[in-house]
Order: sequence, then structure tokens, then C-alpha cells
Amino acid sequence: MAGTCSMICLILVTLFIPPLGVFLISGCSPDFWINLLLTILGYLPGHIHAFYLEYIYYRNADAAVAPKRAPGVYSERIQRGAHHRHQQTTNYGTI
Repeated sequence: MAGTCSMICLILVTLFIPPLGVFLISGCSPDFWINLLLTILGYLPGHIHAFYLEYIYYRNADAAVAPKRAPGVYSERIQRGAHHRHQQTTNYGTI
């Protein structure tokens, strides 16, 4: 199970400020802006969206195999769970 203490802290943060909880797992991504808009328009939709993203994040973090993509999630950090490390790739023209 991926960090029980961090999971509990993230849930507590999300209970009070849903966009902050989303920001902690996705960074400044479209998911954060969608959650901010949902929270401004209605507090409950912001909570539902935030807890859905956290569920996907921790479900994919515990997956032993490559997780399948979740619908409605735009952040690669959430899609990969805790396995969001960037692989070093070299492109043409880079040093």
C-alpha cells in the first residue's frame, strides 16, 4: 500500500480544500484547474472530483502491472500513480 500516512494527510487536506489536494498529486495540470472551477461552482462537485483523482492515483500506485488509463483524468502523474518519474530520453538535436 502506497504510504498510508501520506494518504491520510492528503485526504484530510482534500476534506477542507479540494483543489489543494489535487494540486499535491497532479501539480499545475488541467485536472487542478478543472477541480478549482468545480469547487468554485459548487463545493460538493469539487470534492467528488478530488476524491476520484486521489482514488485513481493510489489505485495506480499499487498496481503491479501497467495501469490502464482512467477516463476523465488528464494528468500523467495521476495516470501513472506514484510511478510518475520521468524517463531520460534524448531527442534529435538535444545534448
